[in-house]
Amino acid sequence: MTTELTPPLEISFDSGGEICRAWHFPPQHDGMAKYLRIPCIVMGHGFGGTRDAGLPAYAQRFSAAGLHVIIFDYRHFGGSDGEPRQLISIKKQLEDWRAAAAFARDMEGVDPSRVALWGSSFSGGHVVETAFHDRRVAAVIAQCPVLDGISVLRAYMRYAGNASGVRLSIAALRDKYHSLIKHSPVMLPIVAPPGTLAFLSSADAEPGYRAIAPAGWRNETAARIALEMPFYRPIRHIYDLSCPQLLQFCNRDLIAPPPQIDLTRQARGRRNIVVRSYDCGHFDLYQGQWFEEVIDGQVAFLQNVFS
Repeated sequence: MTTELTPPLEISFDSGGEICRAWHFPPQHDGMAKYLRIPCIVMGHGFGGTRDAGLPAYAQRFSAAGLHVIIFDYRHFGGSDGEPRQLISIKKQLEDWRAAAAFARDMEGVDPSRVALWGSSFSGGHVVETAFHDRRVAAVIAQCPVLDGISVLRAYMRYAGNASGVRLSIAALRDKYHSLIKHSPVMLPIVAPPGTLAFLSSADAEPGYRAIAPAGWRNETAARIALEMPFYRPIRHIYDLSCPQLLQFCNRDLIAPPPQIDLTRQARGRRNIVVRSYDCGHFDLYQGQWFEEVIDGQVAFLQNVFS
């Protein structure tokens, strides 16, 4: 199925005293629906991504299903404010998620009790973490999510090797020192071919990321985020969420290997976790047949949640 993309509306909201810029995809519906309060999906990208990197195709499908959609850029990335540029901060990105959800609830025509969060890869962990702290979140969709920083570190050591792990740690420490003395960040590539020092250097990382990256995308980020990653474990909270969750894993994921999810453990005794697995790699869900499978599942999940 081919979806013709239509231009979204440019919007913005405040997060931590700075401006996050976003796109709003209004629901595609007949004229009477403008009088209704409609659910909204808030979307954000993964590690080093921007709103124009593969996400509008998902947003168009949600919009066609009659939902409001917001895709935002994190501070320090894309069209949003924040210096230095290309800085990934888990704390700030989680603040941006909370601000985006609050903004969505106040939008005209949006039902504030039916705001869901959609994340992919790194942001797949963010949406779980955000929903744990914000119990007003109505539902969570996390595709190929990074739920356990320790597991991601182990995966990195397998495909990149111990020497790369040491070099990455040294670069991260140098960058942290630069931040303390107010020097420019130490940058590393986000993706690179195998054998090259980068945050993602599995065999599928560079071709997979570049297949969705827009023109002008900056393939670099401040190295200090490597110091935070092992301690970031949203998986601790998935059984404590009261809202429905759709977790979509890739069986051949070299970057964020699927964790074991115990479906007998459900929040407050309710079966609110839906797990789907696909026989593909980390970057395959953004295009082609795997995109069609995951987006169909996501739309069906949301229609069931919001019915």
